[in-house]
Amino acid sequence: MLMEDLFERLKKFQELLLERVALEEEIHQLPKSIAAQEEVLTRARKAHADKAARFEEVSTKVSELRQNLTDTMAQREKSEQQMDSISSPREFEALNKEITEAGQREDQFRKELKREEENFKEAEEELKAAVTLIEAQEQEIAEKRARIKNEESDMNARVKKLRAEETKITNGIDSEVVFKFERIIRSKQGIGIVPVRGTICSGCSMILPAEFVNEVRQSNKITFCPYCSRVLYYQEGEAQDEYLVDIESGSLADLDDFGDEGEDEGYDGSDDIDSGKDDMDGSED
Repeated sequence: MLMEDLFERLKKFQELLLERVALEEEIHQLPKSIAAQEEVLTRARKAHADKAARFEEVSTKVSELRQNLTDTMAQREKSEQQMDSISSPREFEALNKEITEAGQREDQFRKELKREEENFKEAEEELKAAVTLIEAQEQEIAEKRARIKNEESDMNARVKKLRAEETKITNGIDSEVVFKFERIIRSKQGIGIVPVRGTICSGCSMILPAEFVNEVRQSNKITFCPYCSRVLYYQEGEAQDEYLVDIESGSLADLDDFGDEGEDEGYDGSDDIDSGKDDMDGSED
């Protein structure tokens, strides 16, 4: 397989991966899109329980007050009827006291009943509002869940199609390279294959050794950046880095070997100087 063709296939694979990764993330986030509404619904249900308890409490109190008022009125009326049959001032005084006290209790019950009836009306309205809120939230969440289910189904179908295209385009590429490339895509914000410009990795902007760049330029295998792990390919340009040395003309290591050879022979230029001096003496003779 030609390297140019391999790089083009990796670029296409990258495009497919980007779309699939984005879709998978969106699918993962879909349930979270109704989390806020479910939280509102949970709070609404708790508030409804509290309001229902208050409504029940006020309702019971109103019933008790109405019964107390009815009993007090009945007691007062009975005492008033007995006034016609009394035979002594003492009996009149005792019965009149009962009537007066019953009337006072009756007035007190009426005041309390009026206050509690207002509380009952308020509690009833709050309970109805809580029920309405819960019903609205439940309906909205149900509708949104249905939409999410449809969207998720469409997205999963697209993911399945993308995976099939990925399998087709990566056919013949080493599975370990495919695995590593996908991992790079996920961790490097969607960029897994980048060109080398001069001696610079365009993915991480790090300067690469000239010998390494030569390998990228001439190699017939996939090479990964030693700094960012992205797949590298060489991109020809009008102006190349002045330190880039073509393999055919030798490497920087060759220059080092040449320097080492001179040092081993102990060359310091003195022999040439002595030889020139002898030539000069001979010419004078």
